[in-house]
Amino acid sequence: MADWNANQYLKFNNQRTRPAVDLAMRVTNRDPKTIVDIGCGPGNSTAVLKQIFPGAEIIGIDNSPSMIERARKEHPDIAFHLCDALVLEGKYDLIFSNACLQWIPNHSALIPALMERLNDGGVLAVQIPMNGDEPLFRLIGEVADEPKWGLRDIPMPANGTLTPPEYYDILTGCSSDFDIWEIKYYHPLAEHKALVDWVKGTRLRPYLNALGDKRGAEFENEILDKVKEIYPVRKSGEVVLGFRRFFFMAEK
Repeated sequence: MADWNANQYLKFNNQRTRPAVDLAMRVTNRDPKTIVDIGCGPGNSTAVLKQIFPGAEIIGIDNSPSMIERARKEHPDIAFHLCDALVLEGKYDLIFSNACLQWIPNHSALIPALMERLNDGGVLAVQIPMNGDEPLFRLIGEVADEPKWGLRDIPMPANGTLTPPEYYDILTGCSSDFDIWEIKYYHPLAEHKALVDWVKGTRLRPYLNALGDKRGAEFENEILDKVKEIYPVRKSGEVVLGFRRFFFMAEK
């Protein structure tokens, strides 16, 4: 699988950072001395933590070389390491993860393992997208399933997202206290093409890698044409992307 594209991801930096801010604000009553940001990407979420907890020792980890390279460039005052969450070492007062754990399977084992990486009284704070029912994402699946593209056997990144009740059961068994909640964001975007650009560096990435430049452009254009049919232009001239996100905060 090709590496993530940090530039494409950061086209929507404000929208992608907002859930990280909302999650971080739930732990401002804590005083963590050691923090790790799992799946830090280009460092936008880690920078949020640095601003809120300036005295803490903070590291950001990601398994994408291009994301870590960009994070180090944008935030030279923060430590970033190329590292897989499954081999995380050490113990922390706060383990933070914004829109990353959905790429790691087997959450029934992953979450208890992360809880074990907390100091006593430490907190695991997580945000996971749960937006599969949004028309944009359903549309991508429908187009990719058309025989003419030959994409039915393309390997897709693992998606280990469970249901909220399943997370409730997992957290009941491995934390002393926890809270779970959801937020659905409504992101105004300048035009229909921005909807395609939003997913170009994430959901569309495996398909575009497989298709190559010419066929990939044709694939994008077909999605764009269909997007125009299902996302009306609002009175402002913009289109609105709905995005459901699931959060939890668990204490050891």
